[in-house]
Amino acid sequence: MLLQKKLQNERGQRMNHNDHVRLLRKGVVGPGGVWADLGSGWGAFTLALADLLGPTARIYSIDKERASLRQQEQALHEHFPTVEVAYQATDFTRHLDLPPLDGVVMANSLHYVRKKDDLLQRVRGYLRPGGRLLLVEYNADRGNFWAPYPLSYRTWEALARQNGFAHTTLLERAPSRYLNEIYSALSIRPD
Repeated sequence: MLLQKKLQNERGQRMNHNDHVRLLRKGVVGPGGVWADLGSGWGAFTLALADLLGPTARIYSIDKERASLRQQEQALHEHFPTVEVAYQATDFTRHLDLPPLDGVVMANSLHYVRKKDDLLQRVRGYLRPGGRLLLVEYNADRGNFWAPYPLSYRTWEALARQNGFAHTTLLERAPSRYLNEIYSALSIRPD
């Protein structure tokens, strides 16, 4: 069952649904809205977003792996059947056909993109003025096989500012067996 699927951190503990919710919680202002999860994978953070936003939300789950989208669709239907989710099997680094968004989640996806500026400009364009970008990323500037191009929070602050985001804030941190630590951060598209 997807909701119980877990990721192990470096202390030997496993991240679960509550951990994913905790990483996003401070960046979500309330229920409802239109959000996208870019590079959603098997859906851990799509499920967390559905939990936080509730039945009045619409979520666009975007990943190029159709099998992952099918797996998360089943889990979302089982655990959050009243949340409307649209699945798009496509590469999130390309132009996407999306309505104006209240928020975007990029959880463990930006570290696959070597040149980030063009993508971040597009992401900013998807957001309504005042829209929120929630980034979950490894707190490192050197990668490995699993996360080739991570960015530390300090690097993210500069990159977010350079690409027109404001009010970047560190939300949460958690240990990780991959690259030591994971963090969540909020950046806002200015009005």
